[in-house]
Amino acid sequence: MVKIAPSLLASDFAHLADEIVKLNKAGADMLHWDIMDGHYVPNLTFGPQVVKALRPYTSLPFDVHLMVQNPDEMIPWFANAGADIITVHAETCPHLDKTLDSIHSFGLKAGVSLNPATSEQVLEYVWDKLNMVLIMSVNPGFGGQCFIETQLEKISRVKELIGKRNISIEVDGGINPMTAAQCNARGADILVAGTSVFEGGDYAKNITSLR
Repeated sequence: MVKIAPSLLASDFAHLADEIVKLNKAGADMLHWDIMDGHYVPNLTFGPQVVKALRPYTSLPFDVHLMVQNPDEMIPWFANAGADIITVHAETCPHLDKTLDSIHSFGLKAGVSLNPATSEQVLEYVWDKLNMVLIMSVNPGFGGQCFIETQLEKISRVKELIGKRNISIEVDGGINPMTAAQCNARGADILVAGTSVFEGGDYAKNITSLR
């Protein structure tokens, strides 16, 4: 069954601990942290101190997505804050192979994110170091954007390239019940959802709808 990773970017920042407890009870499979630095993307979100402070409130995996210019510097910060998976953008890593080794050195799973205009071919020489490929179905930086349909074909191509390797495909951006079904049909097994999880306040119902 597809896994749902609610994006805390859409949560109530004034009550993050309560939000995490509610998501845990609602059946979330993991929690997605959108880490934005105000440079690589035009927004500023969570630092490692926030992630560390929230770690005791759930045993769900922390899926940390570094939308930052200097991921190599920040990997140790978030590894020590309680991340289980750290995903970096291929576009920000001149030495992607080395960056993935750094993530694994902390005993964590490693992912690579691809912007809508980035080809999956950048992964050609790092497949054996990947636990996850994150396909951005919006341009990163803000929640609430519309799904970019061209990314469905990218999901299919990535699925074919993965073959029998044990690598998850995660999709982030514009996920709702309709696009969730389209992504899952193409091979996605983890869906990041913000607005569609938090809208209306019935998190369990919304998560079930996405499944």
